[in-house]
Amino acid sequence: MTTLMFILGIVLFAVGLLFSIAWHELGHLSTAKMFGIRVPQYMVGFGPTLFSKQKGDTEYGVKAIPFGGYIRMIGMFPPGADGRLEARSTSPWRGMIEDARSAAFEELQPGDEKRLFYTRKPWKRVIVMFAGPFMNLILAVVLFLTVLMGFGISQQTTTVSSVSQCVISQSENRDDCTKSDPASPAAAAGLRAGDKILAFDGVRTDDWDKLSDLIRANPGEDVPVVVERDGKEMTLDATIATNKVAKKDSHGQIVQGEYVSAGFLGFSAATGVVKQDFGESVTWMGDRLGDAVDNLAALPSKIPALWDAAFGDGTREEDSPMGVVGAARVGGEIATLDIPPTQQLAMFVMLVAGFNLSLFLFNMLPLLPLDGGHIAGALWESVRRAAARVLRRPDPGPFDVAKLMPVAYVVAGIFVCFTLLVLVADVVNPVRIT
Repeated sequence: MTTLMFILGIVLFAVGLLFSIAWHELGHLSTAKMFGIRVPQYMVGFGPTLFSKQKGDTEYGVKAIPFGGYIRMIGMFPPGADGRLEARSTSPWRGMIEDARSAAFEELQPGDEKRLFYTRKPWKRVIVMFAGPFMNLILAVVLFLTVLMGFGISQQTTTVSSVSQCVISQSENRDDCTKSDPASPAAAAGLRAGDKILAFDGVRTDDWDKLSDLIRANPGEDVPVVVERDGKEMTLDATIATNKVAKKDSHGQIVQGEYVSAGFLGFSAATGVVKQDFGESVTWMGDRLGDAVDNLAALPSKIPALWDAAFGDGTREEDSPMGVVGAARVGGEIATLDIPPTQQLAMFVMLVAGFNLSLFLFNMLPLLPLDGGHIAGALWESVRRAAARVLRRPDPGPFDVAKLMPVAYVVAGIFVCFTLLVLVADVVNPVRIT
Protein backbone atom coordinates (compact mmCIF):
# COMPACT_ATOMS: atom_id res chain seq x y z
CA MET A 1 0.00 0.00 0.00
CA THR A 2 2.85 2.40 0.89
CA THR A 3 4.55 1.75 -2.46
CA LEU A 4 1.29 2.35 -4.30
CA MET A 5 0.77 5.66 -2.49
CA PHE A 6 4.36 6.67 -3.23
CA ILE A 7 3.82 6.03 -6.95
CA LEU A 8 0.51 7.89 -6.82
CA GLY A 9 2.28 10.91 -5.31
CA ILE A 10 4.85 10.90 -8.10
CA VAL A 11 2.11 10.67 -10.74
CA LEU A 12 0.19 13.55 -9.16
CA PHE A 13 3.33 15.68 -9.14
CA ALA A 14 3.93 14.83 -12.82
CA VAL A 15 0.41 16.01 -13.61
CA GLY A 16 1.02 19.21 -11.66
CA LEU A 17 4.33 19.68 -13.50
CA LEU A 18 2.74 19.20 -16.93
CA PHE A 19 -0.05 21.64 -16.09
CA SER A 20 2.48 24.21 -14.88
CA ILE A 21 4.46 23.91 -18.11
CA ALA A 22 1.33 24.07 -20.28
CA TRP A 23 0.15 27.10 -18.29
CA HIS A 24 3.53 28.81 -18.81
CA GLU A 25 3.49 28.24 -22.58
CA LEU A 26 -0.13 29.36 -22.75
CA GLY A 27 1.03 32.78 -21.57
CA HIS A 28 3.48 33.02 -24.47
CA LEU A 29 0.95 31.62 -26.95
CA SER A 30 -1.98 33.86 -26.04
CA THR A 31 0.03 37.10 -26.08
CA ALA A 32 1.87 36.16 -29.29
CA LYS A 33 -1.44 35.56 -31.06
CA MET A 34 -2.85 38.76 -29.54
CA PHE A 35 -0.05 40.72 -31.23
CA GLY A 36 -0.44 38.89 -34.55
CA ILE A 37 2.70 36.71 -34.37
CA ARG A 38 2.36 33.35 -36.10
CA VAL A 39 2.97 30.37 -33.79
CA PRO A 40 3.42 27.09 -35.73
CA GLN A 41 3.75 24.89 -32.61
CA TYR A 42 2.60 24.69 -28.99
CA MET A 43 4.14 21.64 -27.31
CA VAL A 44 4.22 20.31 -23.77
CA GLY A 45 7.27 18.12 -23.22
CA PHE A 46 10.22 17.19 -25.41
CA GLY A 47 11.20 14.25 -27.60
CA PRO A 48 8.84 12.15 -29.73
CA THR A 49 5.32 13.50 -30.17
CA LEU A 50 2.67 11.38 -28.45
CA PHE A 51 -0.32 13.37 -29.62
CA SER A 52 -0.89 16.49 -31.69
CA LYS A 53 -3.73 18.31 -33.39
CA GLN A 54 -3.66 21.12 -35.92
CA LYS A 55 -5.98 24.01 -35.13
CA GLY A 56 -5.73 27.06 -37.35
CA ASP A 57 -2.07 27.73 -38.05
CA THR A 58 -0.83 26.14 -34.79
CA GLU A 59 -0.06 22.49 -34.01
CA TYR A 60 -0.94 21.63 -30.40
CA GLY A 61 0.65 18.52 -28.91
CA VAL A 62 2.17 16.51 -26.06
CA LYS A 63 5.61 14.94 -26.24
CA ALA A 64 7.09 11.94 -24.45
CA ILE A 65 9.50 13.62 -21.98
CA PRO A 66 7.52 15.77 -19.49
CA PHE A 67 10.43 17.98 -18.42
CA GLY A 68 9.61 21.15 -20.33
CA GLY A 69 7.71 22.64 -23.20
CA TYR A 70 7.87 25.32 -25.84
CA ILE A 71 6.10 27.35 -28.48
CA ARG A 72 7.70 28.16 -31.83
CA MET A 73 7.26 31.69 -33.10
CA ILE A 74 8.20 32.80 -36.60
CA GLY A 75 11.02 35.35 -36.83
CA MET A 76 12.46 35.27 -33.30
CA PHE A 77 15.66 36.88 -34.69
CA PRO A 78 16.01 39.58 -37.37
CA PRO A 79 17.67 38.84 -40.76
CA GLY A 80 21.32 39.64 -41.38
CA ALA A 81 22.70 43.06 -42.22
CA ASP A 82 21.84 42.58 -45.91
CA GLY A 83 18.19 42.02 -45.09
CA ARG A 84 18.37 38.30 -45.90
CA LEU A 85 19.44 35.15 -44.13
CA GLU A 86 23.20 35.28 -44.24
CA ALA A 87 25.23 32.66 -46.06
CA ARG A 88 26.93 29.88 -44.12
CA SER A 89 30.22 30.81 -42.51
CA THR A 90 33.23 28.66 -41.65
CA SER A 91 33.46 30.37 -38.23
CA PRO A 92 31.89 28.14 -35.55
CA TRP A 93 30.57 31.18 -33.67
CA ARG A 94 29.11 32.68 -36.85
CA GLY A 95 27.68 29.27 -37.66
CA MET A 96 25.80 29.25 -34.34
CA ILE A 97 24.38 32.69 -35.09
CA GLU A 98 23.29 31.74 -38.59
CA ASP A 99 21.76 28.45 -37.42
CA ALA A 100 19.66 30.33 -34.88
CA ARG A 101 18.67 32.90 -37.51
CA SER A 102 17.77 30.18 -39.99
CA ALA A 103 15.63 28.34 -37.43
CA ALA A 104 13.76 31.58 -36.74
CA PHE A 105 12.60 31.63 -40.35
CA GLU A 106 11.68 27.96 -40.73
CA GLU A 107 8.21 27.39 -42.17
CA LEU A 108 8.06 30.98 -43.42
CA GLN A 109 4.93 31.32 -45.55
CA PRO A 110 3.59 34.05 -47.83
CA GLY A 111 2.14 36.82 -45.69
CA ASP A 112 4.32 36.00 -42.69
CA GLU A 113 6.42 39.10 -43.33
CA LYS A 114 3.95 40.99 -41.16
CA ARG A 115 3.68 38.25 -38.52
CA LEU A 116 7.33 37.98 -37.43
CA PHE A 117 8.28 38.26 -33.76
CA TYR A 118 11.20 40.64 -34.24
CA THR A 119 9.04 43.16 -36.17
CA ARG A 120 6.85 43.82 -33.13
CA LYS A 121 7.60 46.83 -30.96
CA PRO A 122 9.93 46.11 -28.03
CA TRP A 123 7.18 46.53 -25.42
CA LYS A 124 5.05 43.93 -27.19
CA ARG A 125 7.97 41.48 -27.28
CA VAL A 126 8.58 42.09 -23.57
CA ILE A 127 4.94 41.23 -22.87
CA VAL A 128 5.11 38.04 -24.95
CA MET A 129 8.27 36.80 -23.22
CA PHE A 130 7.20 37.93 -19.73
CA ALA A 131 3.74 36.34 -20.06
CA GLY A 132 5.10 32.80 -19.61
CA PRO A 133 6.89 33.34 -16.28
CA PHE A 134 4.09 35.63 -15.14
CA MET A 135 1.59 32.79 -15.60
CA ASN A 136 3.73 30.67 -13.25
CA LEU A 137 3.74 33.51 -10.72
CA ILE A 138 -0.05 33.82 -10.93
CA LEU A 139 -0.46 30.07 -10.44
CA ALA A 140 1.95 30.10 -7.48
CA VAL A 141 0.04 32.94 -5.80
CA VAL A 142 -3.34 31.25 -6.34
CA LEU A 143 -2.06 27.93 -4.96
CA PHE A 144 -0.35 29.56 -1.98
CA LEU A 145 -3.50 31.53 -1.12
CA THR A 146 -5.60 28.36 -1.45
CA VAL A 147 -3.47 26.59 1.15
CA LEU A 148 -2.84 29.53 3.48
CA MET A 149 -6.45 30.73 3.65
CA GLY A 150 -8.30 27.48 2.90
CA PHE A 151 -6.30 24.75 4.65
CA GLY A 152 -3.94 26.64 6.94
CA ILE A 153 -0.30 25.94 7.64
CA SER A 154 1.47 24.22 10.49
CA GLN A 155 2.93 26.78 12.89
CA GLN A 156 3.58 27.42 16.55
CA THR A 157 0.58 28.65 18.52
CA THR A 158 0.06 30.37 21.86
CA THR A 159 -1.00 27.07 23.45
CA VAL A 160 1.51 25.59 25.90
CA SER A 161 2.93 22.20 24.91
CA SER A 162 5.28 21.72 27.86
CA VAL A 163 6.76 23.80 30.69
CA SER A 164 10.47 24.00 31.44
CA GLN A 165 11.28 23.42 35.10
CA CYS A 166 14.42 25.54 35.11
CA VAL A 167 16.31 28.21 33.20
CA ILE A 168 18.90 26.67 30.87
CA SER A 169 20.82 28.67 28.28
CA GLN A 170 19.78 27.44 24.84
CA SER A 171 23.42 27.57 23.79
CA GLU A 172 24.21 24.76 26.28
CA ASN A 173 22.16 22.25 24.28
CA ARG A 174 20.94 20.26 27.30
CA ASP A 175 17.53 19.45 28.79
CA ASP A 176 18.23 18.15 32.30
CA CYS A 177 18.05 20.61 35.17
CA THR A 178 20.77 20.80 37.82
CA LYS A 179 20.55 22.08 41.40
CA SER A 180 22.25 25.31 40.36
CA ASP A 181 19.68 26.10 37.67
CA PRO A 182 17.00 28.58 38.83
CA ALA A 183 13.34 27.66 38.45
CA SER A 184 11.77 28.85 35.22
CA PRO A 185 9.32 31.78 35.41
CA ALA A 186 6.62 29.65 33.76
CA ALA A 187 6.89 26.88 36.36
CA ALA A 188 7.05 29.38 39.23
CA ALA A 189 3.93 31.15 37.93
CA GLY A 190 1.97 27.90 37.67
CA LEU A 191 1.74 27.71 33.86
CA ARG A 192 0.62 24.24 32.70
CA ALA A 193 0.66 22.22 29.48
CA GLY A 194 -2.59 22.85 27.61
CA ASP A 195 -2.95 26.46 28.80
CA LYS A 196 -3.68 28.91 26.01
CA ILE A 197 -2.00 32.28 26.55
CA LEU A 198 -4.46 35.05 25.69
CA ALA A 199 -2.57 38.15 26.84
CA PHE A 200 0.91 39.13 28.02
CA ASP A 201 1.47 42.27 30.07
CA GLY A 202 -1.92 43.63 29.00
CA VAL A 203 -1.42 42.94 25.30
CA ARG A 204 -3.88 40.39 23.92
CA THR A 205 -2.59 38.22 21.11
CA ASP A 206 -3.18 34.86 19.48
CA ASP A 207 0.00 35.07 17.38
CA TRP A 208 3.02 33.10 18.58
CA ASP A 209 5.62 35.34 16.94
CA LYS A 210 4.15 38.43 18.59
CA LEU A 211 3.98 36.67 21.97
CA SER A 212 7.58 35.49 21.61
CA ASP A 213 8.74 39.03 20.82
CA LEU A 214 6.87 40.41 23.85
CA ILE A 215 8.52 37.87 26.15
CA ARG A 216 11.97 38.58 24.72
CA ALA A 217 11.50 42.33 25.12
CA ASN A 218 10.72 42.20 28.88
CA PRO A 219 13.66 40.60 30.74
CA GLY A 220 13.52 41.12 34.50
CA GLU A 221 9.95 42.49 34.45
CA ASP A 222 6.99 41.33 36.58
CA VAL A 223 4.13 40.83 34.12
CA PRO A 224 0.59 39.43 34.26
CA VAL A 225 -0.06 36.52 31.89
CA VAL A 226 -3.71 35.80 31.04
CA VAL A 227 -4.37 32.16 30.11
CA GLU A 228 -7.39 30.07 29.23
CA ARG A 229 -7.57 26.82 31.22
CA ASP A 230 -10.49 24.41 31.09
CA GLY A 231 -12.59 27.05 29.34
CA LYS A 232 -11.96 29.73 31.98
CA GLU A 233 -9.67 32.76 31.95
CA MET A 234 -7.19 33.25 34.76
CA THR A 235 -4.23 35.54 35.39
CA LEU A 236 -0.78 34.31 36.40
CA ASP A 237 2.01 36.54 37.66
CA ALA A 238 5.44 35.84 36.18
CA THR A 239 8.86 37.42 36.62
CA ILE A 240 10.56 37.16 33.24
CA ALA A 241 14.10 35.81 33.46
CA THR A 242 17.07 36.88 31.36
CA ASN A 243 18.55 34.01 29.32
CA LYS A 244 20.63 33.19 26.26
CA VAL A 245 18.08 32.39 23.55
CA ALA A 246 18.28 31.73 19.82
CA LYS A 247 18.66 34.85 17.68
CA LYS A 248 15.92 35.82 15.22
CA ASP A 249 16.51 37.40 11.81
CA SER A 250 14.53 40.30 10.29
CA HIS A 251 11.83 37.83 9.15
CA GLY A 252 11.40 36.38 12.64
CA GLN A 253 13.17 33.15 11.70
CA ILE A 254 15.60 31.43 14.08
CA VAL A 255 19.28 31.92 13.17
CA GLN A 256 21.02 28.61 13.77
CA GLY A 257 24.05 28.74 16.09
CA GLU A 258 23.59 32.38 17.13
CA TYR A 259 22.26 33.51 20.52
CA VAL A 260 21.26 36.75 22.21
CA SER A 261 20.43 37.79 25.76
CA ALA A 262 16.66 38.29 26.05
CA GLY A 263 13.56 37.68 28.15
CA PHE A 264 12.71 34.04 28.91
CA LEU A 265 9.43 32.60 30.26
CA GLY A 266 10.20 28.89 29.89
CA PHE A 267 7.66 26.91 27.90
CA SER A 268 7.39 25.17 24.53
CA ALA A 269 4.64 26.25 22.15
CA ALA A 270 2.31 23.66 20.68
CA THR A 271 2.15 23.31 16.92
CA GLY A 272 -1.16 23.49 15.10
CA VAL A 273 -2.65 24.08 11.67
CA VAL A 274 -3.70 27.73 11.52
CA LYS A 275 -5.58 29.44 8.68
CA GLN A 276 -4.13 32.78 7.60
CA ASP A 277 -6.06 35.90 6.67
CA PHE A 278 -5.30 37.72 3.41
CA GLY A 279 -2.83 40.15 4.97
CA GLU A 280 -0.93 37.38 6.76
CA SER A 281 -0.91 35.36 3.54
CA VAL A 282 0.57 38.25 1.56
CA THR A 283 3.25 38.73 4.22
CA TRP A 284 4.05 35.01 4.20
CA MET A 285 4.32 34.94 0.40
CA GLY A 286 6.54 38.03 0.45
CA ASP A 287 8.89 36.29 2.89
CA ARG A 288 8.97 33.15 0.73
CA LEU A 289 9.69 35.24 -2.38
CA GLY A 290 12.59 36.89 -0.59
CA ASP A 291 13.89 33.50 0.52
CA ALA A 292 13.61 32.16 -3.04
CA VAL A 293 15.56 35.13 -4.44
CA ASP A 294 18.27 34.63 -1.80
CA ASN A 295 18.47 30.91 -2.58
CA LEU A 296 18.74 31.59 -6.31
CA ALA A 297 21.57 34.08 -5.71
CA ALA A 298 23.32 31.56 -3.45
CA LEU A 299 23.00 28.73 -5.98
CA PRO A 300 26.64 28.80 -7.20
CA SER A 301 27.94 28.61 -3.62
CA LYS A 302 25.94 25.40 -3.03
CA ILE A 303 27.49 23.48 -5.92
CA PRO A 304 30.51 22.10 -3.94
CA ALA A 305 28.24 20.67 -1.23
CA LEU A 306 25.90 19.30 -3.90
CA TRP A 307 28.83 17.61 -5.66
CA ASP A 308 30.00 16.11 -2.36
CA ALA A 309 26.47 14.83 -1.65
CA ALA A 310 26.23 13.29 -5.15
CA PHE A 311 29.70 11.76 -5.50
CA GLY A 312 31.13 11.79 -1.97
CA ASP A 313 29.92 11.11 1.54
CA GLY A 314 28.52 14.62 2.13
CA THR A 315 25.15 15.23 3.77
CA ARG A 316 22.34 16.50 1.56
CA GLU A 317 21.19 19.71 3.21
CA GLU A 318 17.50 20.58 3.50
CA ASP A 319 17.99 23.72 1.38
CA SER A 320 20.04 21.89 -1.24
CA PRO A 321 19.05 22.54 -4.88
CA MET A 322 16.46 20.00 -6.01
CA GLY A 323 15.35 19.11 -9.54
CA VAL A 324 12.22 17.62 -11.04
CA VAL A 325 13.17 14.08 -9.99
CA GLY A 326 13.79 15.18 -6.42
CA ALA A 327 10.53 17.12 -6.29
CA ALA A 328 8.65 14.11 -7.69
CA ARG A 329 10.20 11.98 -4.95
CA VAL A 330 9.05 14.46 -2.33
CA GLY A 331 5.57 14.23 -3.86
CA GLY A 332 5.73 10.48 -3.37
CA GLU A 333 6.79 10.88 0.26
CA ILE A 334 3.94 13.30 0.95
CA ALA A 335 1.45 10.66 -0.22
CA THR A 336 2.86 8.17 2.33
CA LEU A 337 2.83 10.48 5.37
CA ASP A 338 0.63 9.44 8.29
CA ILE A 339 -1.26 12.72 8.44
CA PRO A 340 -4.85 13.74 7.57
CA PRO A 341 -5.58 13.68 3.80
CA THR A 342 -6.37 17.41 3.88
CA GLN A 343 -2.84 18.14 5.11
CA GLN A 344 -1.36 15.81 2.49
CA LEU A 345 -3.24 17.75 -0.17
CA ALA A 346 -2.11 21.06 1.32
CA MET A 347 1.55 19.95 1.30
CA PHE A 348 1.24 18.72 -2.26
CA VAL A 349 -0.31 21.99 -3.44
CA MET A 350 2.49 23.86 -1.64
CA LEU A 351 5.06 21.75 -3.51
CA VAL A 352 3.55 22.61 -6.89
CA ALA A 353 3.23 26.28 -5.88
CA GLY A 354 6.91 26.40 -4.87
CA PHE A 355 7.87 24.79 -8.17
CA ASN A 356 5.98 27.50 -10.07
CA LEU A 357 7.62 30.25 -8.03
CA SER A 358 11.02 28.76 -8.91
CA LEU A 359 10.06 28.63 -12.61
CA PHE A 360 9.14 32.31 -12.51
CA LEU A 361 12.39 33.44 -10.90
CA PHE A 362 14.61 31.16 -12.96
CA ASN A 363 13.07 32.23 -16.27
CA MET A 364 13.44 35.90 -15.36
CA LEU A 365 17.24 35.66 -15.26
CA PRO A 366 18.51 38.03 -18.01
CA LEU A 367 20.34 35.25 -19.84
CA LEU A 368 19.64 33.60 -23.17
CA PRO A 369 18.06 31.17 -23.92
CA LEU A 370 15.78 32.00 -20.96
CA ASP A 371 12.78 34.30 -21.33
CA GLY A 372 14.63 36.95 -19.33
CA GLY A 373 17.36 37.04 -21.98
CA HIS A 374 14.87 37.91 -24.72
CA ILE A 375 13.29 40.52 -22.42
CA ALA A 376 16.70 42.08 -21.82
CA GLY A 377 17.34 42.18 -25.58
CA ALA A 378 14.02 43.92 -26.26
CA LEU A 379 14.62 46.45 -23.48
CA TRP A 380 18.12 47.20 -24.80
CA GLU A 381 16.68 47.75 -28.28
CA SER A 382 14.15 50.18 -26.81
CA VAL A 383 16.94 52.08 -25.03
CA ARG A 384 19.04 52.26 -28.23
CA ARG A 385 16.15 53.55 -30.30
CA ALA A 386 15.15 56.11 -27.66
CA ALA A 387 18.75 57.35 -27.46
CA ALA A 388 18.90 57.64 -31.27
CA ARG A 389 15.73 59.77 -31.29
CA VAL A 390 17.05 62.06 -28.57
CA LEU A 391 20.41 62.45 -30.33
CA ARG A 392 18.68 62.74 -33.73
CA ARG A 393 20.58 59.83 -35.16
CA PRO A 394 19.32 57.17 -37.61
CA ASP A 395 17.18 54.41 -36.13
CA PRO A 396 19.62 51.57 -35.27
CA GLY A 397 16.92 48.99 -36.08
CA PRO A 398 16.17 45.76 -34.19
CA PHE A 399 18.75 44.52 -31.74
CA ASP A 400 20.15 41.28 -33.20
CA VAL A 401 19.73 38.85 -30.31
CA ALA A 402 21.05 36.09 -32.59
CA LYS A 403 24.55 37.52 -32.13
CA LEU A 404 24.35 36.44 -28.49
CA MET A 405 23.69 32.80 -29.36
CA PRO A 406 27.29 31.67 -28.68
CA VAL A 407 26.83 32.97 -25.13
CA ALA A 408 23.41 31.29 -25.00
CA TYR A 409 24.98 27.94 -25.89
CA VAL A 410 27.55 28.37 -23.11
CA VAL A 411 24.80 29.25 -20.61
CA ALA A 412 22.69 26.31 -21.81
CA GLY A 413 25.71 24.01 -21.40
CA ILE A 414 26.18 25.20 -17.80
CA PHE A 415 22.49 24.65 -17.09
CA VAL A 416 22.64 21.13 -18.54
CA CYS A 417 25.67 20.24 -16.41
CA PHE A 418 24.01 21.64 -13.29
CA THR A 419 20.78 19.77 -14.08
CA LEU A 420 22.68 16.50 -14.44
CA LEU A 421 24.47 17.10 -11.13
CA VAL A 422 21.17 17.75 -9.36
CA LEU A 423 19.68 14.66 -11.03
CA VAL A 424 22.47 12.43 -9.72
CA ALA A 425 22.13 13.91 -6.23
CA ASP A 426 18.33 13.46 -6.31
CA VAL A 427 18.80 9.78 -7.16
CA VAL A 428 21.70 8.74 -4.90
CA ASN A 429 21.28 11.14 -2.00
CA PRO A 430 17.82 12.75 -2.16
CA VAL A 431 16.31 15.44 0.02
CA ARG A 432 13.82 13.75 2.32
CA ILE A 433 10.91 15.14 4.32
CA THR A 434 10.49 12.05 6.53
